[in-house]
Amino acid sequence: MKNNKKQTVCVIGLGYVGLPLAIQCALKGYTVYGLDKDQEKIKKIRAGKSPLKDKFIESNLPKVSLRVDADEKVICQADIVLICVPTPVDKNFYPNLEPVKSAAEAVAKNLKKGQLVIVESTINPGVCEEVVEPIFAAKGYRIGKDYEMAHCPERINPGDPKWNVTNINRVVGSFTAKGLKKAKEFYESIIDAEIYPMKTIRAAEAVKIMENSFRDINIAFVNELAKSFDRLGIDIVDVIRGAATKPFSFMPHWPSCGVGGHCIPVDPYYLIERAKLSGFDHEFLKIARKINNSMPEYTVEILQDALNEIKKPMNGVRVGILGLSYKANVGDLRETPSLKIIDLIKKHKARVEVFDPYFPQMSTVKNLKELLRRSEAIVLATDHQEFKEILPEIFYQHKIKVIVDGKNCLNKEALKKYGIIYKGIGH
Repeated sequence: MKNNKKQTVCVIGLGYVGLPLAIQCALKGYTVYGLDKDQEKIKKIRAGKSPLKDKFIESNLPKVSLRVDADEKVICQADIVLICVPTPVDKNFYPNLEPVKSAAEAVAKNLKKGQLVIVESTINPGVCEEVVEPIFAAKGYRIGKDYEMAHCPERINPGDPKWNVTNINRVVGSFTAKGLKKAKEFYESIIDAEIYPMKTIRAAEAVKIMENSFRDINIAFVNELAKSFDRLGIDIVDVIRGAATKPFSFMPHWPSCGVGGHCIPVDPYYLIERAKLSGFDHEFLKIARKINNSMPEYTVEILQDALNEIKKPMNGVRVGILGLSYKANVGDLRETPSLKIIDLIKKHKARVEVFDPYFPQMSTVKNLKELLRRSEAIVLATDHQEFKEILPEIFYQHKIKVIVDGKNCLNKEALKKYGIIYKGIGH
């Protein structure tokens, strides 16, 4: 991979994973094709405008030339193909591998002899062997002879000022030693971080699932403690900070109104369902998912309890929702608990107003001031910096009576001094 300018890369799926990766490849000297079905996104990228709220993309897209298209025939131009399509779950939490299958079929239909095909999409152990490779085999292509296949689970943290596609350690796995070597060399040529070779492609697939299941379980643990500590009159934030003083064997995780994003609330289901096929029941993972899925409902219960203190039913109350995004300071609605919270509040016939600076088109008001003016109660669902900076006296001046802090990020004691009823998640 020394002569990057002679190598051509095709990235399939230009979302939060694929687009930064395509840009990074171009910055490192590769000729880069991008393939996506979204024509509006293609127009923006061609114009050098980011279709996503992401600092890395916004600052680097104008510096590179990406050949983006909706025509899958561009695949045959590439030496390396990166599959970066989403892997969602349906309403019953069953994994949907159709985007991966569709991408693999497009590659198999347009395969170039000797191509390196890398799946970056998050998948459960066994997908490359049981789902992706058979698509190529059906066309008569053999790994190690006609092409190589590898898996490098994506690692990206939207909105993180430090960690991005350029510097996060990665793992790679392949079917063959040659495929592993080629994949490792490719990532070493574009990323300034460790590229760890896995013994098998199935082990590489398991890495991402393990990472996010680990987080999901620990978040579920503190979310359950938050519910318990609410009953016991203990501030869980104080307890976590105390536990975090231990210099070993403890890693702080924080409770909230729900778990969002494409990874944590999705990936455990991929392992749960795949393990079922092998006769294993992941009880622990299922319990964690159940607890974390319950947090939007618990947040609404807290809101009702707070309104009870001022002798108001939720029916007819004007509730302002601060934030739609699943994560602070990014515009990303994937699996966001905010939408679930809004639906639940509406079922109680409250009058809901919404504001998120990253989603003006989905906000019901023009700005934060208007939302506060129209609200009696507030539910903070996203800890955007703009919301964290609201002074307690501003809430008081707008006659806000109740605040439910779904991220435990506001000044609890200061708000209480103004006579505002404050409820956090175990805080």
